[in-house]
Amino acid sequence: MIEVRHYGQGELPDIRRVLLGIHADIPEYPPDDPFVRRFPWFVDHWGARPGFTCVIGYDGDEPTGFAYGAPLAEGREWWRGHRTPDAGASRTYAVSELMVRPPWRGTGAAGRLHGALLAERDEDLAVLLVDAAHAKVRARYESWGYERVGEDRPFADSPVFAVMVKPLGP
Repeated sequence: MIEVRHYGQGELPDIRRVLLGIHADIPEYPPDDPFVRRFPWFVDHWGARPGFTCVIGYDGDEPTGFAYGAPLAEGREWWRGHRTPDAGASRTYAVSELMVRPPWRGTGAAGRLHGALLAERDEDLAVLLVDAAHAKVRARYESWGYERVGEDRPFADSPVFAVMVKPLGP
């Protein structure tokens, strides 16, 4: 049974090494890729955002995966160029990362981590980016209620990402 533990912004120094270790175990991320090598910067960048939250799954003492994100500052929701939000939907939580180590893939761990990350959010929408070349991953997010609303390449050396948005709440 996977135990999901919740963390906030002040706990990033305590969990940073765990996040980097899980990332290093993901075979789809070649360690010599310049974009992949910037992952520690992304952890620090997102971890510094107000409202940063993270969940880490554990199988006993073994970390299985994680998900993290933070609310976007109103007026700086980069996804709005792709979709007009529903009336009254103005607050957005960005899911920045969701990773599951290979031994726990196919066990429902990703869905559990994603659900735990968003369970107590009070924003109107969740948004994330998925590598557009990974149709299977995009389909998983669609099964969780996300809609693909466009594509974006946030960095010159990043892949093209599908922009995906999901309503939160009732």
